[in-house]
Amino acid sequence: MLYYLLYPLREYAFGFNVVRYITFRSAAAAVTSMFVSVALGPWVIRKMHELEIGQPVRRDWFPLFAQHKVKEGTPTMGGALILIAVLFSCALWADLLNRFVLLSLFTLLWLGALGFADDYLKVAKRSPRGLGARIKFAGQIVLGAFIGFYLLHHPSTARYATEISVPFYKNPVVADLGIFYIAFALLVLVGSSNAVNLTDGLDGLAVGCVISAALVYAVMSYVAGHAQFSAYLQIRHVPGSGELAVFCASVVGAGLGFLWYNAHPADIFMGDTGSLALGGAVGIVAILIKRELALLLVGGVFVMEAASVILQVASFKLTGRRIFRMSPLHHHFEMKGWSENKVVVRFWILAFIFGLIGLGALKLQ
Repeated sequence: MLYYLLYPLREYAFGFNVVRYITFRSAAAAVTSMFVSVALGPWVIRKMHELEIGQPVRRDWFPLFAQHKVKEGTPTMGGALILIAVLFSCALWADLLNRFVLLSLFTLLWLGALGFADDYLKVAKRSPRGLGARIKFAGQIVLGAFIGFYLLHHPSTARYATEISVPFYKNPVVADLGIFYIAFALLVLVGSSNAVNLTDGLDGLAVGCVISAALVYAVMSYVAGHAQFSAYLQIRHVPGSGELAVFCASVVGAGLGFLWYNAHPADIFMGDTGSLALGGAVGIVAILIKRELALLLVGGVFVMEAASVILQVASFKLTGRRIFRMSPLHHHFEMKGWSENKVVVRFWILAFIFGLIGLGALKLQ
């Protein structure tokens, strides 16, 4: 909105010319979303306490119940706070006519609504299963199929949509997936949203790792949308994708603001409302700028968490033995005696390192 209101004023005052720069609007978007998140946080927390929307802690089989029982009753569904902050910030600073921004916001809202329905049923209606894994998965599949179909058939993206870029390798390995690209896009989007959802188990863990990933993809988006930079780095130039840097910056700012209240001991949890939406936000940006496989590096912590669950289930079904003391991986380290803060901070450090490796892959190819 401000982009269209302020930029025309450059004819009368040269200072307004700064609004056209993506770097300026990205910084402004990050500050705005962080301010909104911090400012609305106390009100949201108070309202959730009044409505008794509190996080239940599993008693029947959860080995870490003794450590986590103090969290029972902590307001959840706080991901709505992140979504509001991102939407408000993008409305002010992003180019809302940019199709990539619209696709990203649509993804954020779709998965946020899916997570909200699940949280609402679990907390407000006291339904143990919530929305149900099948319904959530179906909702993610519909979204992923739509995104893949759109990119495959839209004239502006169809010519390169099926390219798959591999980190540290110059040329696309697969240049014509054809209709199978829809399945690939679906896999990336569903995988990223569920991986962040699995990571969301300790105070500040998921949102801190998302902040790192979103920051890296903000840089990647800016580079992919810049003709000279993308040519120099020999990566796919995606016209218009630079605007996604504003979207990613909004996610970073909203995440930082939410972390103010989500840091240990947490005053609020994001719930599926936030984790599914944030995972999808990172995933859709990776798809749109053709850096899908780089997500395996940038989101290394999410990959570790998801892989630990897959390996644990497979091992138990095949051999009757568990590889980890508990999955996802962060609970394994808690079972080994690590404090919650130690697990979270060390995973943040890993997320930062993975992010640097992902950025390095832009040049080392």
